[in-house]
Amino acid sequence: MNHKNLIVPPEKKIRLKDYDPAYTGKYTAREEADKKLAEDLRRLNEMQNTLYAQDTYALLVIFQAMDAAGKDGAVKHVMSGVNPQGCQVYSFKAPSSEELDHDYLWRAMKALPERGRIGIFNRSYYEETLVVRVHPQILANQRVPAEEKNKKKIWRRRFEDINNFERYLSRNGIVVVKFFLNVSKEEQKKRFMERIDTPEKNWKFSATDVKERGHWDEYMHAYEEVFNHTSTEWAPWYIIPADNKWFTRAAVADIIVSKLKSLDLKYPTLSKERMDELLQAKEMLEKEL
Repeated sequence: MNHKNLIVPPEKKIRLKDYDPAYTGKYTAREEADKKLAEDLRRLNEMQNTLYAQDTYALLVIFQAMDAAGKDGAVKHVMSGVNPQGCQVYSFKAPSSEELDHDYLWRAMKALPERGRIGIFNRSYYEETLVVRVHPQILANQRVPAEEKNKKKIWRRRFEDINNFERYLSRNGIVVVKFFLNVSKEEQKKRFMERIDTPEKNWKFSATDVKERGHWDEYMHAYEEVFNHTSTEWAPWYIIPADNKWFTRAAVADIIVSKLKSLDLKYPTLSKERMDELLQAKEMLEKEL
């Protein structure tokens, strides 16, 4: 799969309208993508074992999207073959009173994956540059110094802080991969209607989803700003077409596998002393009746 068509080039300006939500790359049929996904899930399971054994790196996968873009489904399908003990998922909702008493990266820092594990953020600290930007009243109620609420500088400073935070993570062995699931406004409407018309999907729908849809253009502008200021060499953004869920899942899995492969993961090499201990243990077991 050609990732160049999906990645946001660092230090370059992009426009979301240039990224087709219905793009499926070289795949002309779902069966082809599903076959690739199955192979990548197998490889992901193997790589996770090595990641855990090596205990040097961690992988942090961030999902951002408009409602009904398929974040939950992508997490479910891509991580279906992963050992639950080596994977953790956090969904970030509106901050609690305790969280508001800390800096906005505090709760994300607490949820970072340990070395050897895969961490998934279903939404993330990027909400502080998205929903907070679209709804200024949220910023007005945040407990930050008044001089920091200057709209002319706050977004630039938050982008700078996030870039520095992600560089810090990268330098400490936490590899950051960021996905934006790019669903079209038409497809979102279709999925909303399906949730309303299908009883077993009613629970997925909230009236606030439609209200947020009314801010579509504002969100697209906010996302463009995020991509143009925070897609870096150490933590790039990938804009994943989301109108076809089967392609979304295949693309996400392919990128994660490629990222893990680039780490050149290896099982630890045991010292001579440790090998001697294993041979002694083997000898003792063989002598058992």
